[in-house]
Amino acid sequence: MRRRSDERGRALLDALLEGRPDPGLAARAASGLDLPEQGRYAVAVLRAGGGGPAAVAMEAEGLRFFRRERADREVVVVALGDRDQAALTALLVRCCQGPGGIGPVSDGLAGLGAARRLAEVALLTCPPGTTEIVRLEERLPAALLVSQPELAARLVTDVFGPLLALAPADRALLVRTLEAWLECGGSAGRAAGRLYCHRNTVLNRLRRLERLTSRSLSRPRELIEMMLALDAFRMTAPQL
Repeated sequence: MRRRSDERGRALLDALLEGRPDPGLAARAASGLDLPEQGRYAVAVLRAGGGGPAAVAMEAEGLRFFRRERADREVVVVALGDRDQAALTALLVRCCQGPGGIGPVSDGLAGLGAARRLAEVALLTCPPGTTEIVRLEERLPAALLVSQPELAARLVTDVFGPLLALAPADRALLVRTLEAWLECGGSAGRAAGRLYCHRNTVLNRLRRLERLTSRSLSRPRELIEMMLALDAFRMTAPQL
């Protein structure tokens, strides 16, 4: 009887994660899983097999969680209680092998389907070869791009077309320079320190990038195009 009850609870949880349009589903799942129908829940989607160590850690932290295996994905549903997402993210980063994505907090079991879909989108924003675990809120521009792959590919072609024609090593050098400059808040001096080169070298590379893309990093609209194209490029290209 206990086994049948557990199986029923897992089936109800799967139905919630799939977002089935059943008005009474959340109430039945709350009863079957012994969870409050209204409460704070988070959904994380990890690469399959990456959540094993987190099970022990979450138990140690006093969190209630449920794991569901799906092909090449592992879905983790966490009853947050009064914990914040930052604490959950830190726990998963410490105990899981990424990559992974975490959706926005759901205020009830009925919202688990939407939270799971958005966690999947967050996972898609992780570039190939990385093991990071990210929250959707941290990746909203990139999430828009992965949600529209055809437009993202067009953006990369239109903005970075001449850059893509360069030799791989040359292209990687310019891309790393742009990334460092952006991460350093537009400071060529700080970027130079990160890249172990002279400030003028950074400026020369950025000017070359502007010539290749026909866009200026000093014009806000064109800078936004460059940043979005860089995000789209990183999500589809091998890790540089």
